[in-house]
Amino acid sequence: MTPPAPPVARRVPTVTVLHGDVRQDDYAWLRRRDDPEVLAYLRAENAYAEAVMAPTAPFQEALYREMLARIKEDDQTVPYRFGEHFYYSRTEQGKQYPIYCRKFRSLDAPEEVLLDLNALAEGRPFLALGVFAVSDDGHRLAYTLDYTGFREYTLYVKDLRTGRLEPDRVERVSTVAWAAAPDVLFYVVEDDAKRPYRLYRHRLGAPAGELVYEEEDALFRLWVARSRSRAFLFAGSASLTTTEVRYLPATDPTGGWRVVARRRKDHEYHVDHGGDRFFIRTNDDGRRNFRLVTAPVADPDPARWTELIAHREDVMLEDVDVFADFFVVHERAEGLPRVRVTTFADGASHHIEFPEPAYDLEGETNAEFVTPFFRLRYQSFLTPPSVFDYDVAARRLVLRKQTEVLGGYDPARYRIERLFATAPDGVRVPVSLVAPKDAPRDGTTPLVLAGYGAYGIPYPVTFSSNRLSLLERGVAFAIAHVRGGGELGKRWHDQGRMLAKRTTFTDFIAVAEHLIAEGYTARDRLVIEGGSAGGLLVAAVLNERPDLCRAAVLRVPFVDVINTMLDESLPLTVGEFEEWGNPKIREHYVYLRTYCPYTNLRPQRYPAMLVKASLNDSQVMYWEPVKYVAKLRATKADDHPLLLKIDMDAGHGGPSGRYDALRDLAFDYAFILVQLGRADLSAAPAGRPAAPVDPGLAGPAVGASGR
Repeated sequence: MTPPAPPVARRVPTVTVLHGDVRQDDYAWLRRRDDPEVLAYLRAENAYAEAVMAPTAPFQEALYREMLARIKEDDQTVPYRFGEHFYYSRTEQGKQYPIYCRKFRSLDAPEEVLLDLNALAEGRPFLALGVFAVSDDGHRLAYTLDYTGFREYTLYVKDLRTGRLEPDRVERVSTVAWAAAPDVLFYVVEDDAKRPYRLYRHRLGAPAGELVYEEEDALFRLWVARSRSRAFLFAGSASLTTTEVRYLPATDPTGGWRVVARRRKDHEYHVDHGGDRFFIRTNDDGRRNFRLVTAPVADPDPARWTELIAHREDVMLEDVDVFADFFVVHERAEGLPRVRVTTFADGASHHIEFPEPAYDLEGETNAEFVTPFFRLRYQSFLTPPSVFDYDVAARRLVLRKQTEVLGGYDPARYRIERLFATAPDGVRVPVSLVAPKDAPRDGTTPLVLAGYGAYGIPYPVTFSSNRLSLLERGVAFAIAHVRGGGELGKRWHDQGRMLAKRTTFTDFIAVAEHLIAEGYTARDRLVIEGGSAGGLLVAAVLNERPDLCRAAVLRVPFVDVINTMLDESLPLTVGEFEEWGNPKIREHYVYLRTYCPYTNLRPQRYPAMLVKASLNDSQVMYWEPVKYVAKLRATKADDHPLLLKIDMDAGHGGPSGRYDALRDLAFDYAFILVQLGRADLSAAPAGRPAAPVDPGLAGPAVGASGR
């Protein structure tokens, strides 16, 4: 069957001059979202992608049902205690979204449904839950919903005694925190560029909130939160390099907010509370990996800070959780997360040990201040997500729940490896890899290599039951922990941002070449993938080394860097001058010009490519991948497949419903496996009927403050 001809976007030259450089953009008109011609072009791209992939439709269905068959459809999270209730969420077979519930005092008590997202989503193609915060007395629930995917949330308050919504409703809310008074809450709203900038105090029933503070510096984003001790409210202003935190006793909502430490360039700090002290994680005076200090609540000025944990060049202090009898420090050493527990009674510290060579570790919901346990979530490429309560006194992990993988999953069939590749400047770049246990090291194994490398965010080594559909077909999976991420501390981030960003790309190429040289795969058996800022990574690598791989998958890729960073009306742009640079500054523009993927497309042979976009994306505007594909079609010198798939109802994270997300992933996997020669196009669907599932997409979770 002859494939259809791909869509061709008309060229409308738009010429600008910046720093003496004449720049022409033939596809700027595709930004006109409401233009019927633009919408027709997007639909034509979707139709083309579906037509090219039509022969794989039975295989996609088989993948969908295969991945579904590993999922426990009716499931429940581990309940956590807050006040007099136990809170949890659960899923039901045939329903797209979770149901949020609680029980009074005992897990044997009758269930109270707080929010059924399936009912709230009825008749709508998209739904996302943002804030979920219960008042101290347990009588009211503040929550936010987004119905578009643009991450524009509306605040609602529900009276849990009657089940009715309060009349109070606020648009564009990012964060919320209750005061100790059960009818007073604080919330932060966003401006037209989606920057959280105003803090309001609101008494339920009042006609409007009262403005408490406005963050006027466009580099800074504002947030509000409540301490675990429930004693204090915190309001933080943060850029990508600088922080300022205010605090207020939760029992005095009309009082004056005080500042912990005035903002100072390149000083980031984060505050928690316990007893008569604030616990402050700070990178003051060039201590890039942070140290931990305490300060008296009565006067937390930096002159009164007392050091608890000193700065270490080889250990990143990522976070701190304070409880009544102990505190927990989240660290990262040699690229791996670890947890350090210190008891107040004797000051003794110890680490919780984990055996696998590569894994992910994070705190779960720890809502109670007075508790003998610290709850955490552990997982790896082979170990499904496992929720533990760590008994601090007994130094013992108690497993509360491990996600079930149905269908006879046997981790012994696979192996995890932790490798290091050498970058051009001699730096060792960590690599995490999972492969079939018997996969040979002779270059014959297909492999998918993923990367991110931005914002100081580590790429997590997580489990995905869906990824078994690759592994069971002999395809290995690896993560390149490149610079720009946070795997090896703050300096790892520094070495891959701003005027050092190209290091991210050369690190990734070095990892790919190492895997090829060591026989883990070969160029014609390698697929590279990345999402958002990871899509920028992949696109930049393809311009430099289009021969590196057989195929590439770019999910909502940030590829039109210069044009986006020139437009200060867009969400994220101004705040990210400290991550990517400001092209209005000549030095920054000259550097961005060397790697911006859209700018540097040229007439050469590119591998097969699948590019994903979402019409309602607020972090990478839909037109970036759309323009990129249009220009690439007109530029490249090959006939390899180039597919653009646009979700017309979703945002940055793709489809919100679990059915929809799983089908979306089945499409991606079909594309990858076809390119690797591991697709059975005669496959007939098998397994159980459709049901919800966690898509398990590769990539770090990136919040609304980054791409």
